[in-house]
Amino acid sequence: MTHLYRIAALAFCLSALPVTSAYGQGRQVTSSTNSADTLYCEERKLGYWFYCVKPAPEEEPQQPEAEPVPATQELDAITSELRELKARAILYPTEANVAAYIRFQRAQLDRASLFSDVWQRAIWQDPELDYTLERPVGAVAKKQWQDARSAERDNVMATLSQRYGLFYFFSATCGPCEVMSPIVKGVAGRWGITVRAISTDGGPSRHFPDYRVETNQRERMGLETKATPALVLWDSETNQPIPIGYGVMSADELQDRIYLLTSKEAGHDY
Repeated sequence: MTHLYRIAALAFCLSALPVTSAYGQGRQVTSSTNSADTLYCEERKLGYWFYCVKPAPEEEPQQPEAEPVPATQELDAITSELRELKARAILYPTEANVAAYIRFQRAQLDRASLFSDVWQRAIWQDPELDYTLERPVGAVAKKQWQDARSAERDNVMATLSQRYGLFYFFSATCGPCEVMSPIVKGVAGRWGITVRAISTDGGPSRHFPDYRVETNQRERMGLETKATPALVLWDSETNQPIPIGYGVMSADELQDRIYLLTSKEAGHDY
C-alpha cells in the first residue's frame, strides 16, 4: 500500500512538469506546480525527490575594489627606497648592501631608458610634439633654418629706417665703446639707419664726429642705468624707446636683437 502511495505521489508531481509540444516548446502549468511545491516541499518536506525548487544560493557581498595608488606616490616611494639603499651602502658598505643598491639603481636606470625611448618615439610620430621642427638641431636642417631666418631678418632690416632711429650712448673714456662704435656705424650704414650718438662724459668719438653731449636723454627714455655703450631704438610711430642692450655685441647679434624687438612678439622665436 505504501508503495502504491509513493507511485501516485510521484505521478502527481510529474504531471506538474512542463508539457512539450511538437515544436519543442514547453508550457508551464503554474497552478499545479505551486500546489505540488506547497504539498510535498513545504507541508510534507519530501525534498528534492519530488522536484522541489532548489533555493537560490545567497550572493556573497562584493568586496570594494582597491583604489589605485597615485603615480606620484609610487615615484616618491622609489626615490625614497633608492636614497635609503644608497645611504645604507655608504654608511654600512657590506657586499650585500652595495649590491642591493647597485641592483635597485640599475632597475631605475632601465626604467629611465625605457621612458627616454618611448619619449623619442612619441616625438617622431607626432609632429606637434617635435620642437626641433621649429628650431632644428641637426646640421643640415639647422643650416637651412638659419639661411631662411637670415633672409627674413634682412627683409625686415631693409625697411627698418622708415620707422626707427638709433640712439647710441658712449663715453670717450670707455674701452668697450671703442670696440662697439665701429660695429654700430657699420650696421647702421648697411641698412640706412640714422644714428644719434650721445656722449655721456662730453668726450668725442672718432667714429661719430657729429655726436651730442648728454642732457638727461637716458632719463627721459626711462633708462635707469648709465652703463656704456648702450643702444636704444626709437619708434617714430609710437614715440617710444626700445632698449636693445648694453656692452659689446657682434654685428650679427645686434641685427638679431633689432629684428626680434621690432618684428617678433615674445614667445614666437626661441
